[in-house]
Amino acid sequence: MRQPAVADRFYPKSAEALSLAVKELLPDKAPAEKLKALAVVAPHAGYIYSGSLAAETFASVIVPETVVILGPNHRGQGAPIAIGTTEWNMPFGKVPIDRDIADLILRHSQQVKVDELAHRYEHSLEVQVPFLQKRQEHLRIVPIVVSHISYPLCEEVADALTKAIREGGKDILIVASSDMSHYEPRQSAGKKDKQALQCIERLDPYELYHTVRDQRITMCGMIPVVIALLAAKACGASSYHLVGYTDSGYVSGDADQVVGYAGIVIS
Repeated sequence: MRQPAVADRFYPKSAEALSLAVKELLPDKAPAEKLKALAVVAPHAGYIYSGSLAAETFASVIVPETVVILGPNHRGQGAPIAIGTTEWNMPFGKVPIDRDIADLILRHSQQVKVDELAHRYEHSLEVQVPFLQKRQEHLRIVPIVVSHISYPLCEEVADALTKAIREGGKDILIVASSDMSHYEPRQSAGKKDKQALQCIERLDPYELYHTVRDQRITMCGMIPVVIALLAAKACGASSYHLVGYTDSGYVSGDADQVVGYAGIVIS
C-alpha cells in the first residue's frame, strides 16, 4: 500500500485537521450547476499557497468515481511513464486503484510501465487526492507519473488513455497536476504563464509543448497537461474555462520569486 509522502508538509496529516483545512478551502457557495468536465488542470503546491484554487477547481466540476491523475516526476525515480497499481492509504481513508482502466491503459501502450518507485515520494498526485475524496466518496484513481518525454510519446500515451476511457464504458475525469512558472518575478512569470494558458485555451497541445520548451517556461506539469489535452480532445472536448490564476507571492509576500498556479476546466 502506498503511504502518504507529504502529509504534514503540503497538507495536514491527521484526518481531523485535514478535514477542517479542506472545508475552509472549498468555496462557501459551490456553483449550482457543476460542469461535466473531461479534464481539469490543478496546482499541486502546499495547501497554504495553492489549495484554495485547487479546491475551487474541483468544486466546479462533477467528480466521477474514477479519476485518472497525471503528474510530473519531480524526483526522476522510476520509469519515464509510471502507472501505480497499489492501493493508496490517505488520511481520509484508503483509495483503491481502478484496475480495469489501469489494465486497459497498459494493454494499449508498451511505454507505460507499472512502477511504484516513481510514486513513492511524488507529491504532485498526492495533494489532489483529499479534494477528490471529499467530492467523491467512492473514489478510485489511476495514478500516472510522467517524466519529460517527446511529443510523439505524449500522443501514444494519450491514445492509450483515450482507448481505455472508451472501452471502459464509465465516466472518467482526467486531472493534470501542474504548477506554472517557478521562482521568477511576478511580472515575468505572469507574462510567460499567459503564453502557456493561451495555448491551453486554444486546446492546442502541440503548441503548448513547443511554447513551453522554446520559451523556457518552467511549467513543471506541461507533459501531463499535454497528454490530458490530447485525450480530452479525442473524447470530444471543445471548451476551456479558466477557474483562476494566482501565484505564491500573494501568500508569502515575496513578488520577486513566485510560483504561478492555474485552475482550468476542459469540457
